Amino acid sequence: MSKLAGKVAVVTGASKGIGAAIAKARAAEGASAVVNYASSKAGADAVVAATIAANGKAVSVAGDVSKSVDAQGIVNAAIETYGRLDILINNSGIYEFAPIEEITAEHFRKQFDTNVLGVLLTTQAAVKHLGEGASIINVSSTVSRITPPASAVYSGTKGAVDAITGVLARELGSRKIRVNSINPGVVETEGTHNAGIIGSELEASALSQTPLDRLGQPDDIASIAVFLASDDARWITGEHLIASGGMR
Repeated sequence: MSKLAGKVAVVTGASKGIGAAIAKARAAEGASAVVNYASSKAGADAVVAATIAANGKAVSVAGDVSKSVDAQGIVNAAIETYGRLDILINNSGIYEFAPIEEITAEHFRKQFDTNVLGVLLTTQAAVKHLGEGASIINVSSTVSRITPPASAVYSGTKGAVDAITGVLARELGSRKIRVNSINPGVVETEGTHNAGIIGSELEASALSQTPLDRLGQPDDIASIAVFLASDDARWITGEHLIASGGMR
């Protein structure tokens, strides 16, 4: 029996990396998926095509989660296409690293607008359609705990996401809507490759602190997201599930 049969999920930032893996895993477990992208239509369409080829259901929808109209449009796509919404995965996120001397207002606003405001706007658009048993999952990061150098802004955004997760779990609990976060460690994605993290001293440092002695893969995070969205996690809310291979 598929764990998410008959449910509808919106996954933001799902054209690649963790988001793409989560969208595919949702569909594999029986959920219909709305695959959101900000710029990579080709990536999102590839996720949809792979899902359909595996007998799943998915559509791609453009939208910048930091803009209220776009956030509403992403959610509307789920309602117009499938008639309901059960799961929201707030995965859209960006990261840029800079020492304190180089932080600018643009550097700050760019990350906070996507990583924090985007979570709020998309959740705001979704909650009017979410009913009892619905699940909201925010993709945060272990940086909120390990606070690496040159990550003041990025770590700040993820600390905010962790706080928002706790607040919304309390705020929406009476409506039987669960809210949790997944806090991954270093995961090998297109983003970490493009940022120069893979093959760098940062990767070596992360591996040296990871008991399981490997980087995470997108599927490692996707399986956790399936669990949190399913009835198996019906008694879990307000939690920050660290998925880092033991890195602290």
